[in-house]
Amino acid sequence: MALVDSKLSEKYIDNNVAFNMGNRILELWGCSDEQKLAILDLSRSSYYRYLNADSVFSLSREQLERLSYLANIHHALRLQFSNKDNVYGFMNMVNHNDYFNGQTPLALISTGDLESLSKVAKQIASMAHGFS
Repeated sequence: MALVDSKLSEKYIDNNVAFNMGNRILELWGCSDEQKLAILDLSRSSYYRYLNADSVFSLSREQLERLSYLANIHHALRLQFSNKDNVYGFMNMVNHNDYFNGQTPLALISTGDLESLSKVAKQIASMAHGFS
């Protein structure tokens, strides 16, 4: 599901754009700075350096993968919902689907675990495409 599939594609990714896109999505979901740091797997100093970047910086392959999952989740939510409150609020809504088991999707991905982020992205994509 990740958009980053090869070393070749990495050299064509604008890390500044990718970071800003992911950060904006997390802001729209109402994430705290602590949640952003965990989800993006960034230190506080790196996060603020990237946030205020005037120059080019490089994200790790895993960080690009994380940003890809965020973009995929955002896309799936936009497909699933026409109401912006649901598009941006879903990640904070308690979900009783078997996978989420009464938790919010944001609680699951805020652990910082890459596998959890991947699974949440896949679950939301399957819901958006009617496969849940």
